[in-house]
Amino acid sequence: MTSANPVTDLTPFPDHTQLPESDGTFVFAKRAGGKNFQEHPQSILLTDSIKPILQQRHPDGQYCIGQDSGIYWRMTEPPEKGAAAPDWFYVPNVPPLLDGQTRRSYVLWREFIAPLIVLEFVSGDGSEERDKTPWKGKFWIYEQVIRPPFYGIYEVNKASVEVYHLIEGQYQLLPANERGHYAIHPLGVELGIWQGEYQNMQLPWLRWWDLQGNLLLTGEERAEQERQRAERLMAQLRSLGVEPEV
Repeated sequence: MTSANPVTDLTPFPDHTQLPESDGTFVFAKRAGGKNFQEHPQSILLTDSIKPILQQRHPDGQYCIGQDSGIYWRMTEPPEKGAAAPDWFYVPNVPPLLDGQTRRSYVLWREFIAPLIVLEFVSGDGSEERDKTPWKGKFWIYEQVIRPPFYGIYEVNKASVEVYHLIEGQYQLLPANERGHYAIHPLGVELGIWQGEYQNMQLPWLRWWDLQGNLLLTGEERAEQERQRAERLMAQLRSLGVEPEV
């Protein structure tokens, strides 16, 4: 007796190309208070600064990052009723493209690998992100179905972040370390609040640090750091009577 072909068995189920995209109504309706101008730059900041870490962890490039994208966790009608749309998430050991196409969503019943970390940016009072109502509440869906090991709730208006760790099937609130950060050990990073200016907005941003407490810089910040280092070197050479070649 031959074994069933898993690809054939899955064909009745819709894939990422057949489900509503991240710009569908379920994303815009997920918060009663709507989105704000800070949320898109916040996602870019997280992605840009952690890319060098992920490239080291995945030299084969097998990982994906979702930004305000749907995670489909069960089949419903309409389909978006069975999706959660985190503001930011990272899934290890999956291809960044599917069949040569950019991902339109993450379909859990096809790929099975849960995100390692899911982050929500609070726009309202935070009740939606902490809702434990079975089958409906966002907290319950992440804890009981999607099951990312780490779940973060970031509130820019309170300059705070809560990080939960999945332990024996339930989320436990992580304590902050001496720097006020939360260690995400599988990634070798810490998550915390950074007060500073990014994209001309002075805000308490959600950012990454390494486990030694060094801020993970964006590409632009790294370039500026190199420029300042080069300027200091040129000044030192001139003080020694050496005119540096440009």
